[in-house]
Amino acid sequence: MGMQRGGINTRSVHAGAQPDPMYGAVSVPIYQSSTFAFESVDQGAARFRGDEDGFIYTRMGNPTTAALEEAVAQLEGGHAGLATSSGMAAISAVFFTYLEAGAHLIGTDSIYGPSRTVIEKYFRSFGVLSDFVDTSNPDNIRAALRPETRMLYIETPENPTIRLTDIAACAEIAREHDLLLVVDNTFASPVLQRPLELGADIVVHIMTKFLNGHADVVAGMIVASTEEQRRTLRAALNHHGGCIDPHQAWLVHRGLKTLGLRVAQGQRNAIAVSEMLHEHPAVEWVRYPGAPDHPQRELVARQMDGPGSLMAFGVRGGLEAGRRLMERVEIATLAVSLGGVETLIEHPASMTHAGLPREAREASGITDNLIRLAVGCEDTEDLIADLRGALDSLLEEKEAPVAAGARES
Repeated sequence: MGMQRGGINTRSVHAGAQPDPMYGAVSVPIYQSSTFAFESVDQGAARFRGDEDGFIYTRMGNPTTAALEEAVAQLEGGHAGLATSSGMAAISAVFFTYLEAGAHLIGTDSIYGPSRTVIEKYFRSFGVLSDFVDTSNPDNIRAALRPETRMLYIETPENPTIRLTDIAACAEIAREHDLLLVVDNTFASPVLQRPLELGADIVVHIMTKFLNGHADVVAGMIVASTEEQRRTLRAALNHHGGCIDPHQAWLVHRGLKTLGLRVAQGQRNAIAVSEMLHEHPAVEWVRYPGAPDHPQRELVARQMDGPGSLMAFGVRGGLEAGRRLMERVEIATLAVSLGGVETLIEHPASMTHAGLPREAREASGITDNLIRLAVGCEDTEDLIADLRGALDSLLEEKEAPVAAGARES
């Protein structure tokens, strides 16, 4: 289905899409139906046995959803996609499918907060063990290995510390120890990074972010690299019930068509914003994969097709100064999430990662003064002016008492 060749923009436009055979509609139709009629009893039985392709019930598959699954699988270079009702539904389905009581997971310590919480709080009660370490150093992964380790779950770039993990190095460890390597590719998207090409077994996406790109859908995706994985994951997902609604699937498929364009514009903006933040005296530090001082520039060049549009920074004056900054920007929106056309700014320690204990947050590099900036597609000059103006106001506040004292003397 759809085009499987060409560059990323060509595939984003055409993957999973073909004219509707009934009426020739260029846009994939929305099949808003819970169930599908069989031509005969024998056909229904054959579909339930798996002997015949076709649709039965939307929880188990739907033509609109299938188009989206095919599109994302093509962009990731995978065997098959499985769309879900949210990113956490995708992540949880992978955990439910491959982690049994007594199994051990090694994960990136500063992954998306709920991804870690669901393992440490809920799966632990079913006997699943876990260690979350700084996976940017492969030695930490090797040190955490146990005989019962079954899965290596990484996110790169990490959320929100913007550290990178070497996917190929993780794949080597996974092969040596018969582990399933699962990569959350939400931050980079397949435009900038394709983990399956680097040896990963499964990719997950919070499609709410870059793949949809318009802050109007909550959705997730699992991309399997083999038919065995597809069958195993599909059976589990069908029973857990985390299926995506056909209309939501259609919206994400529509969003995919501009994925390459959106990622490129956000990245252009982020490079410029990073340069401004590095030079501004109110900023204490900046972490951005495209910055000259990022310690993993070599890995960025080897593993990614660009640095992306996510960054973290800290302002002088700590949390309180950061709070004032976030309340003064006008174009950047104070909200969680990322990957949309709009620039979003948030405070992970009190928002997205508040569910983690302070010790775990700080050990992962999620300090109280860390601000996460998800750069969008606005005009570069407007974003720069907005952020610079808010930062300048912090300096003016700091200098005001000094100036007043000088006048009194």
